[in-house]
Amino acid sequence: MIEEFMGGNDYSFEKILEKYLKPVFNFVYQLVGDFHVAEDLTQETFIKSWKHIKKFDMEKSFKTWIFTIAKNTTYDYFKKKKTVPFSNFIDGEGNNQLENISDGSILPDEILERKNIAEELEKKINDIPQHYRVILLLCYKEDLSLQEIAGILNKPYNTIKSGHARALKSLKKLILEE
Repeated sequence: MIEEFMGGNDYSFEKILEKYLKPVFNFVYQLVGDFHVAEDLTQETFIKSWKHIKKFDMEKSFKTWIFTIAKNTTYDYFKKKKTVPFSNFIDGEGNNQLENISDGSILPDEILERKNIAEELEKKINDIPQHYRVILLLCYKEDLSLQEIAGILNKPYNTIKSGHARALKSLKKLILEE
C-alpha cells in the first residue's frame, strides 16, 4: 500500500487509514484520556505520516513507524500543555470503554465479574509509572512485540524487555497489596 501511494495512487493512503486509524486512536486515547484530544492527535499523526511518508524506510515496519509518530505527537502535546498523562479507561458515566465482550453465551453474573476485574485491573494500570504503562498498553492493547515497542519508544530492546518485566512486577505488587 505504501509503495502504491508513493507511486501516485492516492487511494492507497485511504487503505492505510482504514487499517491503522482505530489502533492509533485507541493508543492515543489511552494516553490522553480525552476523546476529542485523542481525535485531534490522531488526525495530526496521520497528517504527519502523509507529509513524511517519502522518508519512510521500506525495510522497516510501517506499524512501528506510525505508532512512533503517534507517541511523539502525544508527548509533544503533553509538553505544550505541561500536564501529566493519565489513561482514563472509564468514561464520565462510569462505563468501561475498552471492554468488548462479544460472546453472547456468557452468563450475566460472569459478565459482571469480568467487568469488575477489568475495571480493577485498569485502575491498577493507571497507578503504575507512565513509562511502564506505555509499554503494557502497546504490548497488550495494541499487540505489538517488544522489538516494535523498542522502535516506537526509541530505546534498546533490552531496556524495553526489562521495563516490561518491571511493569508486570509493579502491577502484580499493586494487585497483591489489596
